Amino acid sequence: MPRPEPPPEPPPERRPTPVPPPSFRTPPPTAPKRGSDLSSASTAVLRTEARLMAREPGILFWVVLFPSLLLTILGLIPTFRETDPGLGGRRVIDLYVPVSVLLALIMAGIQAMPPVLTGYRERGILRRMSTTPVRPASLLTAQLVLHGLTALASAVLVIVVGRLAFGVRLPEQPAGYVVALVLTAAGALALGATVCALSRTQKIAGAIGSAVFFPAMFTAGVWVPVQVMPDTLRTVVEFTPFGAASAALDQAMRGDWPGWAHLGVTALWAVLLTGAAARWFRWQ
Repeated sequence: MPRPEPPPEPPPERRPTPVPPPSFRTPPPTAPKRGSDLSSASTAVLRTEARLMAREPGILFWVVLFPSLLLTILGLIPTFRETDPGLGGRRVIDLYVPVSVLLALIMAGIQAMPPVLTGYRERGILRRMSTTPVRPASLLTAQLVLHGLTALASAVLVIVVGRLAFGVRLPEQPAGYVVALVLTAAGALALGATVCALSRTQKIAGAIGSAVFFPAMFTAGVWVPVQVMPDTLRTVVEFTPFGAASAALDQAMRGDWPGWAHLGVTALWAVLLTGAAARWFRWQ
């Protein structure tokens, strides 16, 4: 007789997996935020461009040191340190402090920045950047910020040198002086961006920059201060961005609020040049 088969064993009892408390649960991975990526990339570009600028002794000399050096050379001329009744009891060296400040802005905007940006475009760096998380606009913003800060630092150095070396009075209307200085810096950088927009290569940028540079120095009063120009010539010059800025800075130095006409001309040029640069600028 066949032996009966034993009954099958019951399956093992499954115990529920313990669930950790909510405070110990691992949060699900989250996708990185695009805005934070762009912000960190822009910051990295700014740091990189700052290091590259620090390695360029030419830019640091012409933008930061040359305006103060020019002021020092002019201040060593004895007649420039004597009061002149025709200038309202002021000295020629007093007029050249705002001029040297404008020279720093002109150097940064017209001579220093366009060759850098056109070189990046000529070598295809801007085109390659458009395929990365870093946009070319980040590089353009970094250049504007760095050259603007460098020019403003040079302006402060000019004021300090004029005060300590030749006893030039500090701006008696500091708020108005700052307003005029910021508007002029914006106009100078916008003019440099326009030169870059019109230039396909570094050679063209150098040629256009030189053609703009010397008239800008004249209207800023480097050769003849705007305040001592003949009346007709001074009226014409004060419709230019640096001629109006020279008059506004001089008024703030004497304790008056800069004329609204001069501030308006400076601001209008900054807006027009910014629009022209944005209209004609190309990344490649």
